[in-house]
Amino acid sequence: MKTKRSVAPSLLSALLELTKPRIMVMVLVTTTFSYYLANNGIRSYSELFILLFGTALVKGGAGTLNHLFERDTDVLMARTQYRPIPAGIISKPFALILGLLLSVAGVMVIDLYINSLTAIIALFTVALYVLVYTPLKRITWLNTSIGAIPGALPAMGGWTAATNQLDMGAWIMFGILFFWQHPHFYAIAILCKDDYAKAGLKMLPVLDETGSSTKRQILIHTLLLILVSIMPVFWGIAGIVYLVGAILLGYGYLHSGIKLSKSMSLENATGLLKSSVIYLPLLLVLIIIDAQLFIR
Repeated sequence: MKTKRSVAPSLLSALLELTKPRIMVMVLVTTTFSYYLANNGIRSYSELFILLFGTALVKGGAGTLNHLFERDTDVLMARTQYRPIPAGIISKPFALILGLLLSVAGVMVIDLYINSLTAIIALFTVALYVLVYTPLKRITWLNTSIGAIPGALPAMGGWTAATNQLDMGAWIMFGILFFWQHPHFYAIAILCKDDYAKAGLKMLPVLDETGSSTKRQILIHTLLLILVSIMPVFWGIAGIVYLVGAILLGYGYLHSGIKLSKSMSLENATGLLKSSVIYLPLLLVLIIIDAQLFIR
């Protein structure tokens, strides 16, 4: 995969890059939609703002610590060698202090102004992402599945922020994000296979010479995603509009995975990646549309 990267032009942009803003946006959006679905609307905009502020702090801290702990492998890959720490813009001690401060501040905000259950989820997210997922990338291809857990926990946190309960709705939102991430990140790993191999990271497409295991994982997780995505209907928190839309979107996502399973080309991997990026926001928008059309 050809990528054009450059050193951050300013200290401010370097600090922003440490927080992984693209992932941050996805986390905040999924948290918002989960909070909305749990309430069947926005119960309190001030509460939602505090939740998102605390979540952003936690995610920013986790992203910063991830940058710190991956600096040795980042410098070996074309797509990451100009990140702030390998490029020498941000020092290691500064990144450590910043990452810890942001993470602790975020957990405290959520604990003080939302609830302790959501704060525990936030704390577990940071710990799992930084202390488990990050080192596992050098050890086993299962790092993708482990990494999908902290990637899905903010959606669960959005639900518990509204309900203060780990009920079925929270687990459904977690499941949707968990299974969605697998095809998404396997597609990225295929496109960046050479870079990952150069850095010694044990991504499945790097280890899977025939591609058969990668294809199997993509199809299995996409099918599981479709099953979990329709569960809100049977749980009574979504209606027929959502059901039809979720099935159609799931079919589109699965179709991209099937194309890749037939031909492991960079073009098909790019197609799967694009499909994943389209799938998630449209599924979340369906939640809003369905909620507006039907009062349950």
